[in-house]
Amino acid sequence: MRGNHVIGEAAVRAGCRFYAGYPITPQNELTEYMAARLLDLDDGIFIQAESELAAINMVMGASMAGTRAMTSSSSPGISLKQEGISFLSAMELPAVIVNMSRGGPGLGNIAPSQSDYFQATRGGGHGDYRNIVLAPNSAQELADLTMKAFELADDYRTPVFILGDGMLGQMMEPVEFLDCKRPRKEVSREWTLTGARGRPSRIIRSLLLDPAVEEEHNWKLVRKYERIVQNEVLYETFLLEDATMALIAFGTAARITKGAIIRAREKHIKVGMIRPITVWPFPSKTIREIGKTIRHFLVFELNTGQMIEDVRLALEGQGEVHFYGRPGGIIPTPLEISRVIASQYYQKRLG
Repeated sequence: MRGNHVIGEAAVRAGCRFYAGYPITPQNELTEYMAARLLDLDDGIFIQAESELAAINMVMGASMAGTRAMTSSSSPGISLKQEGISFLSAMELPAVIVNMSRGGPGLGNIAPSQSDYFQATRGGGHGDYRNIVLAPNSAQELADLTMKAFELADDYRTPVFILGDGMLGQMMEPVEFLDCKRPRKEVSREWTLTGARGRPSRIIRSLLLDPAVEEEHNWKLVRKYERIVQNEVLYETFLLEDATMALIAFGTAARITKGAIIRAREKHIKVGMIRPITVWPFPSKTIREIGKTIRHFLVFELNTGQMIEDVRLALEGQGEVHFYGRPGGIIPTPLEISRVIASQYYQKRLG
């Protein structure tokens, strides 16, 4: 299946019954897929909104009503959704948001890029908040992590991002859809708005005019984010057992990196990789532990260097951090990255 279609099918199988979106390349196939797939279901609702702003607010309303809801877009469209995402976070409403990133800033181009890392991992909008951000690197992970996104959104009552790119959205690979934990219709979630007949009214809002109340709400969110950091970090390691240099990459960049490492190993260069699957929460503790035995790190991203900040914070000065990036939608080959690895490796005399 095409990557964008995989997300749509996984979402439906996870119990998503509401989708609102607005067209933008390179994620249009997901909107197209949901238009057909949801309308095939008796309880499915698809809306092509009049704008990205409208779409995220429609998702907010559906979430208030207790429905598993999703929207998707690409970089400039996600920027337009940021106020609504901030509202979702403040009101503690679950939602899944897909960003198939493209080159930027501005309108940029429609080529694959990872230039939205800061936007995704730092909240993106105004105020003190975070979003869970999952970074798949294959069609199979698009399926698995989309299903997991709905579970995490419900478990923590928070927006969850799928951070992909145009390459992941367009590529076709075999995929197996595994079982997903679906919401049980007979169990009413206490925060949903279902009408107030026979009980006091419920109010979901983000406007808290009393500073003391707003402060306590902020600390409540912080405590939730601390639980997420404690429980939900995901990562993959590759050939680190005897490595003297570690590469750190996520998403599409990690796929390229894995091929480059295999090439480097053929030349007896001892290099491995750690791949964050959750880029928030970031696997800081694991990277810090790796830093006790490996001193040299090479961060590779399809941008000008954003994740490198999190790597440096994780290492707390333990190692040397180097960077190689290709922004603007340029996709390097494993051969190119293997040459960068070799250059760094022999410059530091690690062989």
